[in-house]
Amino acid sequence: MTADVLPTKAGKREWVGLAVLALTVMLVAFDFFVLVLALPHLSADLGADGIEQLWIMDIYGFLVGGFMITMGGLGDRIGRRKLLLIGAAAFGAASLLAAYSTSPEMLIVARVLLGVAGATLAPSTLSLVSNMFRDPKQLGLAVGVWAASFTAGAILGPVAGGILLSQFWWGSVFLIGVPVIVLLLVLGPVLLPEYRNPEAGRLDLVSAVMSLAAILPCIYGIKEIAKYGLQLVPTLAVIVGVLFTVLFIRRQRRLADPLLDVNLFRIPDFRIGMVGLIAYALLSGGVMLLMAQWFQSVANLSPLQAGLALLPGMAMATVSSMVAPILARRIRPAVIIGVGLLVVAVILVLFTQIGPETSPGVLVVGWSVWCLGGGPTVALGMGLVLGATPPDKAGAAAAIPQVGNELGAAVGFAVIGTVATVVYRGEMSGASPEEVRESVASAVTVADRVPETVLESARGAFTEGLQVASGIAGVLLAAVAVLIMVRLRHVGPLGSSSSSSSESSVAA
Repeated sequence: MTADVLPTKAGKREWVGLAVLALTVMLVAFDFFVLVLALPHLSADLGADGIEQLWIMDIYGFLVGGFMITMGGLGDRIGRRKLLLIGAAAFGAASLLAAYSTSPEMLIVARVLLGVAGATLAPSTLSLVSNMFRDPKQLGLAVGVWAASFTAGAILGPVAGGILLSQFWWGSVFLIGVPVIVLLLVLGPVLLPEYRNPEAGRLDLVSAVMSLAAILPCIYGIKEIAKYGLQLVPTLAVIVGVLFTVLFIRRQRRLADPLLDVNLFRIPDFRIGMVGLIAYALLSGGVMLLMAQWFQSVANLSPLQAGLALLPGMAMATVSSMVAPILARRIRPAVIIGVGLLVVAVILVLFTQIGPETSPGVLVVGWSVWCLGGGPTVALGMGLVLGATPPDKAGAAAAIPQVGNELGAAVGFAVIGTVATVVYRGEMSGASPEEVRESVASAVTVADRVPETVLESARGAFTEGLQVASGIAGVLLAAVAVLIMVRLRHVGPLGSSSSSSSESSVAA
């Protein structure tokens, strides 16, 4: 059997199953954010040095992004529910290992296992959603709930982590997800139907290795360039990743049963949906990072206060991700996405007017409106990508936008961050000591050794870099908004005849 037979309309079983999947998705996002607070505590307890701390922090995200396409393809072959449950059990076991680690090396190994297991959860949950909800209106709302779960996890991660760390030892932040895993393992076989592609052949191991060789070096290289600028090893890593990407695509075109069907990109709705998702992650993600740095280095907020300043925006993103699919039953998705991106673009352009003396509250409000406008891009963009994908290929296809988001955010941090850095260093080229010329964060660390006027100049230069980066991102995002409204204008409201005909022609 390839799947349990489902009615056209999803019933109570599917909606309760969605709630379980949403908790699982929330757990993946939670694990990304909670470690930020726990890192100082575990580093002191385990004696982790700077390099080990970087590996503890970054290896999870690297492996989640690197293994997603492979896990998505594996789920198409062995069953998406089966892969989800196997991955969840492994995630729970790795969480226990992480919680009770006695050395940095042991914790790094646990984070590696968490990353590989986490890569099974996101594509499995999204592909199951696409199979459980075949009615376009219900699918749109279900994807909105799925997308909102990520931002909800990002909100709850720092809050729950802070509460746990105030009462228990650092390992408790890893244990909070174990009850969710147990719930999934108990209810998953009852609530979640099984799906797999009966015509899929064996997993091509060469393609799996090539996908890792393509994605991992790119993510590593781009993130290192974003942190430290152009250096030999990260640059070579990106080049190697791009070369393997080309080889991976060529191999997929030759295989009768590819790990990833690259022909999906020939489908207009899939392609344009991906453009919107990646562009939003790339252009807005880089500015968001600069804004978080501005809160700390210019507005003098603590790391915890800076994190809390981002929470209202994440809450607005959660709300808009769930509301957008309901609005899309009456309004064309292209209009909702396009108008939302234009709202984001306007906020980014307005950010060109901020100064070092601007109240942090202004940016918090702007960020909240920005997230309100950006939420529909994620929810409806994911829906467009899934709606344009044949059900038997949903596993691998569900991984593509998530890998694209990871790479888009990394590229955004590198490119947008580089623009701001160039502006800053140009303004501070004659300042001394050298730390002041490097970055505003470095300038703050030597604040007791430099005149206040130098520190004010550094803060002004960083703000100018934020202004320039925001303006560029705003203009480009406005162009993407127009592109989406023009190229996807044929897609009718969710559940309309034009929407259904488009989907059926794609599935055929």
